[in-house]
Amino acid sequence: MSVAIVKDTNFPDLKLFSKGKVRDIYDLGENLLIVTTDRISAFDVILSEGIPYKGIVLNQISLFWFKIMEDLIPNHMITCNVDDFPEQCNQYANILDGRSMLVKKARPLPIECVVRGYISGSLWSEFKQKLDEGKLSDQNSVEVCGVNLPTTLKESDKLDNPIFTPATKAEQGDHDVNISFKDAKDLVGNDVSEKVKDISTGIYKRAAVLGREKGIIIADTKFEFGIYNDELILIDEVLSPDSSRFWPLQNYKPGCSQPSFDKQIVRNYLLTQEWDKCPPPPELSNDIIAQTSEKYIQAFETLTGKGRRELGVNS
Repeated sequence: MSVAIVKDTNFPDLKLFSKGKVRDIYDLGENLLIVTTDRISAFDVILSEGIPYKGIVLNQISLFWFKIMEDLIPNHMITCNVDDFPEQCNQYANILDGRSMLVKKARPLPIECVVRGYISGSLWSEFKQKLDEGKLSDQNSVEVCGVNLPTTLKESDKLDNPIFTPATKAEQGDHDVNISFKDAKDLVGNDVSEKVKDISTGIYKRAAVLGREKGIIIADTKFEFGIYNDELILIDEVLSPDSSRFWPLQNYKPGCSQPSFDKQIVRNYLLTQEWDKCPPPPELSNDIIAQTSEKYIQAFETLTGKGRRELGVNS
């Protein structure tokens, strides 16, 4: 398995379909090839450095969850075994091994399906703003993303029940925008919106139980769905440190922000720099890169129960 940092892929014999913040997608005709790189972004800006093993971790964690959730909904994965990839991929096998998957070419829905079990991130920010402005639904609740939440909530509090808060998909460099469930229905229709809400919530609940058993709180996460042969399927990544908020259970203390198994180290470092959050970003130190890589590896080990050697980590 490759252990070199892969920031960009350059496969001249393959047709580039799209390039995101982390993933490079190639069009192989009937199917797509998704390659998860070691790129890292913060505040919607792609940083100059890559994070060792990050792409492999994200890919392997998604594969882990796809298998666990396949009885709830089919997914887009065909194979992650590079030996089974089309022949034109053979010359890139060393790069692809561990960080790629061959998937069905689905038509993505134009919404992000976000499920939150705890109040944090943009939900907390919007909640606190409305509370400060006195924009209450009544004396005991405040409406955020079309959902009424108790005014007594503190940052990082567990919600009584997980809530579905969809968002629009932003272009690269822009922020996703939280929308109401009614807005989601306007975008994808009543039946589809109800279905993705139920499935997203079901996946989250199952994952939250498993995560807690392993010492991880899954505070929130986002899913993407697509249509393939007129069937709704799960696509993109699933319950990874980049698409979810993972908190160590043993350190959980509501009333403040929580430590996490992701790139929070990078965000915290950048906040100490004189930077306007526009390109070009500051450089990351070797220490920050190493600490961030370790966080991703720990998330893989804790969730999957597998060792770091399976990622190609030798120490």
